[in-house]
Amino acid sequence: MVQILLVDDESYVTESLAATIPWETLGIERVHQAASALTAVDVLEAYDIDILVTDIRMPGMTGLELIVEVNERWPHIRSLLLTGYADFEYAKKALQLKAFDYILKPVDDEEFIKCVSVAMDSLKEEWEAFDKVHQLQYSRRNDFGVLRTHLMHDLLLGRDLSVPKIESKMSEYEIKLRTGHPASMLLIQLGKHFSDMDYHSVSLIEYAIGNIAEEVFAPDFHVWHCKAPHDCLIVLIEGNWNSFPERSADEQNRFLSAAIETFRKNVSNYLKGEIYVALTGWFKFPEELPKLYQKAIRSLYWNHQEKTDALLFIEEQTEQPHSSVKSLEGLYMHPTLTHLLESRQWDEAEAKVSRVFGKMEEVGYTREHLYELFISVTSAFMYTAHKQGRFITQMDQVGFDPLHAQKMVHSFPHLKEWIFSMMNKLKSEWSASEQSAKSYVVKQVQELISQDKGQELSVKTIADQVYLHPVYLSKIYKAETGEGLGDYIIRMRMERALYLLKYSNKKIYEITTELGYQNPQYFSKMFKKHYGMTPHEFRDQ
Repeated sequence: MVQILLVDDESYVTESLAATIPWETLGIERVHQAASALTAVDVLEAYDIDILVTDIRMPGMTGLELIVEVNERWPHIRSLLLTGYADFEYAKKALQLKAFDYILKPVDDEEFIKCVSVAMDSLKEEWEAFDKVHQLQYSRRNDFGVLRTHLMHDLLLGRDLSVPKIESKMSEYEIKLRTGHPASMLLIQLGKHFSDMDYHSVSLIEYAIGNIAEEVFAPDFHVWHCKAPHDCLIVLIEGNWNSFPERSADEQNRFLSAAIETFRKNVSNYLKGEIYVALTGWFKFPEELPKLYQKAIRSLYWNHQEKTDALLFIEEQTEQPHSSVKSLEGLYMHPTLTHLLESRQWDEAEAKVSRVFGKMEEVGYTREHLYELFISVTSAFMYTAHKQGRFITQMDQVGFDPLHAQKMVHSFPHLKEWIFSMMNKLKSEWSASEQSAKSYVVKQVQELISQDKGQELSVKTIADQVYLHPVYLSKIYKAETGEGLGDYIIRMRMERALYLLKYSNKKIYEITTELGYQNPQYFSKMFKKHYGMTPHEFRDQ
């Protein structure tokens, strides 16, 4: 919002300008007035003024003195001077004081508008230039963020980089850690509160956590933070021991633990969620970083699954129990999940998966277990869907999106919920597919019977034409229509016979042949059984 301040001890001048100038057209949203330079200073302190228009001659404090004050305290303001011909020397002095321009009195509205418009254009140019600089600075910071992350990943994953190369890159990217000095590592895993967020929201949360880490640790530590390769955040810290070189190792550790507790509390207060933190001891940077990172990753994932303390000291962790390695053994026992799904044994398939999840909860699991379970079960789902002539993504597009899949294998509850949801979808799809197939068969059968032109039509001949066993065909037809297939064939023939007897002059033996009966007596018997009278009696009535 652009604001202008009009200053003149003759108030009718400012009131006239405020009332007659089309301020909105100029892009000015608020107009302030002051009857003296001292009052103007009060207004300048209270509001974000962009343009100042002031008279030269005023009691107490002149317009020139006001411009000097403005240049010192608010250098961004464009100052315009109101002056008469007799004060032209003052106007030149004002320009030397870096006033933007001057306007002769009495004020001509058109000249005033032109002068203010030029000041507005100057402001906009300055703002645009500032935006460009700000954007360049923002882009530079973003570029640095990407470059710092790439370098961190190279170091964590053990890429062979020489110490001079590392030092050169760290200097170029303005990373303050020093090679050969003791450093400590924090791995940070987001808690359950953040697990339901989408990818973009999680990225913002991670960015905020990194900023909080810098605010908490930066006064006493050199800090380098970014996203780690294994879906967690990493913060490397190096003590700025120059400010307190006499501290012992125990004092340093106590100091660091207190800082981490403050960090966790700030995350909880500001972002309304918990985080798990794995903290290593001091190590030689960067030589010992890759090995310690792998150890910290295993400990963090195990700790998160076990739901132990939110702050984990890596050296205190014992090895994971060997019994957990075989927690998925039941998944591969016969009958396999693929066989159960293919044979439509839905209850047995759900029971099998439930047993696997129960075993994992009993003996423990890691991210590796969740990933193995996801891959194995997904393979079974895909095979089952393909057997039905469907792609699995037609049933669940989101579940097979790489970003969503990555999120699932990081959460036991999410993976469990998704697997059972997919099994229900497969069951529904298969049932719908079977129902559709049965309905199609019934339609085929009825079309064949309606086209009957006297051929030898029976359940067997129809079954041969739809490529099904006669018994299975009869079972499907009865289940779908409630009427036996043989009964339906007879009923259709009798209805055809009734129509021909009523609306044609054909002889009864001709109708018998047309309907596929070889024996007129048998046809007459069937007709009487169906309608309570013989064909002759029906025609004679």
